[in-house]
Amino acid sequence: MAPRAPFVVPALKKHTATVIMAHGLGDSGAGWMGLAQNWRRRGLFEEVAFIFPNAPTIPITVNFGMSMPGWYDIAKLGRDVDFEEAVRAQDEPGILRSCDYLNTLIKEQIDEGIKPSRIVLGGFSQGASISLFTGATNKEKLGGVFGLSGYLVLSDRVKNYIPEGWPNKKTPFFIGHGTEDAVVPYEFGTTSAKVLKDLGLEDIQFKSYSDLGHSADPLEIEDLEKFLQQTIPSEGDGQTSAGL
Repeated sequence: MAPRAPFVVPALKKHTATVIMAHGLGDSGAGWMGLAQNWRRRGLFEEVAFIFPNAPTIPITVNFGMSMPGWYDIAKLGRDVDFEEAVRAQDEPGILRSCDYLNTLIKEQIDEGIKPSRIVLGGFSQGASISLFTGATNKEKLGGVFGLSGYLVLSDRVKNYIPEGWPNKKTPFFIGHGTEDAVVPYEFGTTSAKVLKDLGLEDIQFKSYSDLGHSADPLEIEDLEKFLQQTIPSEGDGQTSAGL
């Protein structure tokens, strides 16, 4: 089943940058729109359009095969599953389909005149996982990639999907993870950051959040805000978004 059209929070001023943020398993793009609306109320990122895509509704193995919004099927999940076991049980066809879909959204923005270097891709949980993979393997050099409470899917073979010359080798990556995450274990985040570093990614920032479970807290959102200010500063007046 094809995904529903994304939710979009348009830029308030001249559109010069885009953030695409993918939601987690069972959620929808609407679940994260409040993030952009909060920044709007504070006068931040007025040149940025925010796109919140919706995953297709698919059968999910850990949900007893019942259908729910998901970027790919998940067979194993939780604190009792180690990273290598999770990697072995991955839905590679589903991951690649969602990767293609996110790449289509990126291309649409480029076709509308947004520079790839002014596009940031990211997400939460399953959305973070698909975004980390899509960002690392994209053919265009993006402005930044972020993942909250997720992990790098297909980490054992991601190098096979990286284009020649690795356009995003120097692209800033931000990974945030709670130390008490019982859904996507904290070690999944640290291991993913290590895999990317070992592959040769040059600009990766990993931040841990004490006592945080499978969610985002104000400190993590503040760190994400700073990341966006650094990767897609305002072009309108030479100031960063922090000065708007």
